[in-house]
Amino acid sequence: MHLFDTHAHYDSGAFQADRTEVLSSMPGRGVELILNPGCDLESSRTAVALAEQFPFVYAAVGVHPSDCGDWEDGALEKLRELAGTAKVRAIGEIGLDYYWKDNPPRSLQQEVFRRQLELAQSLDLPVIVHDREAHQDCLSIVREYPQVRGVYHCYSGSLEDAKTLVKLGWMLSFTGVITYKNARKALEVIEWLPMDRIMIETDSPYLTPEPFRGRRNDSGYVHLVAEAIARVKGMEAGQAAQLTLENGKRFFNIKEA
Repeated sequence: MHLFDTHAHYDSGAFQADRTEVLSSMPGRGVELILNPGCDLESSRTAVALAEQFPFVYAAVGVHPSDCGDWEDGALEKLRELAGTAKVRAIGEIGLDYYWKDNPPRSLQQEVFRRQLELAQSLDLPVIVHDREAHQDCLSIVREYPQVRGVYHCYSGSLEDAKTLVKLGWMLSFTGVITYKNARKALEVIEWLPMDRIMIETDSPYLTPEPFRGRRNDSGYVHLVAEAIARVKGMEAGQAAQLTLENGKRFFNIKEA
């Protein structure tokens, strides 16, 4: 199988003890490409460093809604500088998260989201969007920037919103969550979704697919996401892997792999 894990956080402390070993093992496990998004300035710098260290790793830089509490305007210029690095292919992970009660105020999240969408537009880069319990506000803000293309990672919205995003030219990405027993809504979206709009990811070290739920996730499990999509679409797992690999390369403008 030829796989692209389009969203994995190897900057996470969960990989502190064995990060190099885990990443080095991926080509031998069928994982041809990995995209590591940042969640704040520090993790964005780490993502860039990992992309420079491993030929098959690419990076995105951005400030996650849960991490935007200390946002200042100077952060935007630092992100712009990081985004100028050769292997940075997107602005992300950005968006809105209304799930956690102790997250920064919604108004600040929305402001930071808009600033980073403007940055992406000015750099002609795609965005990686995190949307948790904020579907309507997130979609409303996305609509304000029709020139920006992006992906909703770990898509959890409705079929109706999926149809809207596809009309806007966006991609949807799915994690090991689609292997869980309560995944009916996501599977319904996948059943409808055109195959050229689907990407796969692990969101490592989180959201490990069944039957390994509870373990630390890594890109070696992304084949289980491809297999789940293949079952819904009535195709071979290898075909789903290849198509999502091609989708990811096209979306992130990766030609050399």
